[in-house]
Amino acid sequence: MGWPLILGVDFGTQGVRTAVFDSNAHCLNMAFAGYDTYYPSPGWAEQHPEEWWNAFKKALSGCLTGLDSTEIAGMAVCATSSTVLAVDEEGRPLMPAILWMDARAIRQTEIINSTGNKVLRYSGGQVSVEWMLPKTLWIKENKPDIYESAYQILEQLDWINYRLTGRFVSSKCTATCKWNFTDTEGGWSDEFMREIGLGDFKDKIPVDVVPVGGRVGRITPETAAELGLPKELLVFQGGIDAHIGMLGLGVVNPGQMGVIMGTSFVHLTLTQVPVYHQGLWGPYPSAVIEDLWLLEGGQVSAGSLTKWFKDQFASELPYSNPNDDPYQVLAGQAQNIPPGSEGLIVLDTWQGNRTPYRDPMARGAVWGLTLSHTRAHLYRAVLEGVAYGTRNILEAFNKAECLVTEIVACGGVLKNPVWLQIIADVTGVPIKRTKFTEAGVLGCAVAAAVGLGYFKGLGEASRAMVEFGETVKPDLNNFGLYSFYFENYKKTYELLAPEMCKMHSFMGHRG
Repeated sequence: MGWPLILGVDFGTQGVRTAVFDSNAHCLNMAFAGYDTYYPSPGWAEQHPEEWWNAFKKALSGCLTGLDSTEIAGMAVCATSSTVLAVDEEGRPLMPAILWMDARAIRQTEIINSTGNKVLRYSGGQVSVEWMLPKTLWIKENKPDIYESAYQILEQLDWINYRLTGRFVSSKCTATCKWNFTDTEGGWSDEFMREIGLGDFKDKIPVDVVPVGGRVGRITPETAAELGLPKELLVFQGGIDAHIGMLGLGVVNPGQMGVIMGTSFVHLTLTQVPVYHQGLWGPYPSAVIEDLWLLEGGQVSAGSLTKWFKDQFASELPYSNPNDDPYQVLAGQAQNIPPGSEGLIVLDTWQGNRTPYRDPMARGAVWGLTLSHTRAHLYRAVLEGVAYGTRNILEAFNKAECLVTEIVACGGVLKNPVWLQIIADVTGVPIKRTKFTEAGVLGCAVAAAVGLGYFKGLGEASRAMVEFGETVKPDLNNFGLYSFYFENYKKTYELLAPEMCKMHSFMGHRG
């Protein structure tokens, strides 16, 4: 292809990953730096934006080691969506960022959904408590001083792009999927915004919408010097980390499904025509690829559950080597437990349910315990609980006549072959891997390559830049066994959901 180097940057929940790609889409260097999440109240989750930027500088410094950074011609960024912060005119944060998984804006979500406005048709009939608009409304109602003084209320991605270029813009990907921007209905709806109490939105959010691969701007001289990047570097628009991951997975044709298996799970597929289904998010018009519709499912808690389990119950694992990865040790123990964990059921709804129940008040649950169960049983049951949640979402896609016959996956779960096999067995669907598994940074490189003019479109670029690897095939005997447990998983939610709602109300009155 013969084009210069490209930088991809992926801001996830636990940290930021940077990668530099050459003209053959091969990764030359990659680095990661973490940041913390804070939980000030039950159901709340926050991060500090300056920690994002400091981690980015650290990861970028490691990534550029041994490379000539002057050869980098373009870059793009993806980030968690619905991670919301208020800033002043200079981009300085006025409060901690409200993380995507934060569920404080339940009342505001109910207000928005009660409108029944026609734009909600393009988000499965309602908005989620996680999204941008409920959180913005929460800030307006609960932090009025911050709301009034805010120059912009924006997403994590928008803030990073501002720090890079000095421009406040939004991504068409995030605006469409999380802000109710609908290009088939003329874009932003003044009527809808007034109806939900955000009639002043044009003065508060970045209404200039740039599509994926579109030009955001040139890096500012000050930021180029700070980061050690060329002053002529062009920044192109990215989007939601999971959705840009579709480009890094080669999931650019209708009928394929990409599943980003990280802190949360996100399930994404494209269609040629809009598909309306109450159990799914969308259909989103041209959110990633122009003239294709996007359908989305998701699990709020997935990889975060394994981290929680490790932190709470695996601090004294029996290591044979001090350098052993605790997740691998736990997975090795879980592998010796039979499918079904000898009668355990785990609900994966620690921070609510995104799909298909859309229940922010749902919480985790475990039942079936006996004195013969061990930590290994519990860990395997957690892995299986997340897999049941994935199967539940696939059933919603199938009911919408979007039959899923193959999954292309990326994310931290790929490092855990035991869990990957469990997911294949529970769902009965083959899981394909790509040779380069960090789909977020590769998807950003796809977007930047299109922005630089090296491909005609995102689909063409993705197909050229992504290589596929092995496929994990389901064990059909285990699939049959898991079907019994899966029905119990669904029944457990059905029985406990009313009690979880009562508990949420009780705790709210006490808090």
